Amino acid sequence: MKLSHEKIVQRTAARAGRRTLQLGEEAGGRIRRLSKRSWLILAGIAVLTVGGLWWWLRPEPVKPILPVVQVEPAETDDIELYGEYVGRIRAQQFVEIRARVEGFLEKMLFEEGTYVKKGQPLFIIDPKLYEARVNKAKAQLNKDKALELKADRDLKRIRPLYEQNAASQLDLDNAIASYESATASVAMSEADLTQAETALSYTTVSSPLSGYISERSVDIGTLVGPNGKSLLATVVKSDTVRVDFSMTGLDYLKSKARNVNLGQKDSTRKWDPYITITLADNTQYPLRGLVDFADPQVDPETGTFSVRAEMANPDRILLPGQFTKVRLLLDVREDATVVPTKSVVIEKGGAYIFVIRPDSIAERRLIELGPEVNNRVIVERGVVPGEKIVVEGFHKLTHGDKVAPVPVPEKSSATETEASEK
Repeated sequence: MKLSHEKIVQRTAARAGRRTLQLGEEAGGRIRRLSKRSWLILAGIAVLTVGGLWWWLRPEPVKPILPVVQVEPAETDDIELYGEYVGRIRAQQFVEIRARVEGFLEKMLFEEGTYVKKGQPLFIIDPKLYEARVNKAKAQLNKDKALELKADRDLKRIRPLYEQNAASQLDLDNAIASYESATASVAMSEADLTQAETALSYTTVSSPLSGYISERSVDIGTLVGPNGKSLLATVVKSDTVRVDFSMTGLDYLKSKARNVNLGQKDSTRKWDPYITITLADNTQYPLRGLVDFADPQVDPETGTFSVRAEMANPDRILLPGQFTKVRLLLDVREDATVVPTKSVVIEKGGAYIFVIRPDSIAERRLIELGPEVNNRVIVERGVVPGEKIVVEGFHKLTHGDKVAPVPVPEKSSATETEASEK
């Protein structure tokens, strides 16, 4: 008799159920036979297993993310403070060559624009008239000397005769008067000769100093002198020039507050006020000039006072009359505490910076600012040299935040890295 498929499945399931029930009864009997100590061991094993699984599968704790800021230590340095002004170049000496006697210009003995030496002849004015005056004065002097000699002989002859009562008192008086008159005439003739010779010397016009001469102001053959055109040329001594510029009354007060007297040397200072100038092509002149004069009074119309500095000009790069930019050293702040300008925050209540304490806590600190120079600012109060100042990332900080400070990367290292990459 064949069994259907459904009956076979039912019988198989019944056998499996009876077997499972039998095994369960046997296991229950064994479990009931376990001791109390065994139960405790099994419980401990279960606890350890569960704890190990929890430790293994637990989520990692979330670490707090600290803001990263770049810091830089506050430094001490000697800070130079400058002022900028507009200056004008002026020659150390500027002399106009003029004709001192009247006459026609005969010769020019130089090349225009060249260097001339002191005493070098430059122009010749027609000397004939002045030579004649010299000759006339010499002749008159010789005549007066002859008359003086005759008067001297007459006096020497009359005096013994008067002593012997052979000549009257009137004869002696006349002889003395003639001699004194002749002596005075000689002195006057000598003065006339000196005057004539001086006028003759003026016909040769010489340079009063060494320097560069301009072009001539008159042509050859022109009547020059007191009744004609007297200016012949100019000589400029420009191997040393003077730089003139103006400062305000406020600059003066500030310099006095720093015990700096412009135009006066001070042996107690390690430095002297000097200037540098910028040329027309925006390049800096390589030499410096020292301030040697400051006007003791302020111009009431402009509110400024004049300052002058002398500067060497051996190559004649600086031309008199030229305008230039002047940069004047006003003061040197020695051992000043400085911080980067970009680290300072300025608000209505004042200026402050963030200082990182040794425990990496950011501290908002009010400071008193001084002058700013080259992207650095002097801190008068509020910061001690060596303290770490936040220069990047301070916008995300508040007072008391814990941060992750990192030093500012050095520019030299960054430059070497870029060069190696290229």
